[in-house]
Amino acid sequence: MTPRLTLICHAATPALRTASFPLDEALDDRGLSAARALAGRFEKVGRILLSPALRARQTAQAMELEGETCEALRECDYGRWAGLGFEAVAIAEPEGVAAWASDPDARPHGGESVTNLIRRVGAWLDGERFEGHVLAVTHASVVRAAAVHALGAPGQAFWRIEAGPLSVADLRPSPRGWTLRLG
Repeated sequence: MTPRLTLICHAATPALRTASFPLDEALDDRGLSAARALAGRFEKVGRILLSPALRARQTAQAMELEGETCEALRECDYGRWAGLGFEAVAIAEPEGVAAWASDPDARPHGGESVTNLIRRVGAWLDGERFEGHVLAVTHASVVRAAAVHALGAPGQAFWRIEAGPLSVADLRPSPRGWTLRLG
């Protein structure tokens, strides 16, 4: 069987709905309900990997999936912005937000830059041995970083990829690197 990696973003949380930089928060009721609606969709997956974050683990549980924690799937580290609303940060640190949104190497929050996130996720993709169909429940930032890496796109492309709650990206290794499948 050709190796296949399906990445799914966790379900919605209060921070996501209020455009806040996430902490390790739980799913909200609507997010939990939406994840439950996907139960049974991924029954033929051979291996399940989970971000260590509560919201990813709860998404998997709601989908009736059990998996192993994978540190490489953790959310981007937003440093001192974690837990704060985007609007409040944009008012308090407009230059920092502008730099972060335009320069993938910027890390005005003191956390992880987009470039470092893409490198981390890319190193995991290229270093992990995938066999059969693997499902990874993770975060939009990780899915976007994986897509940028798979396409060999510049870091600025990170901001041009939409990945909402429970969105899915399918990656397959090929002799030329990774292939991103939409479906």
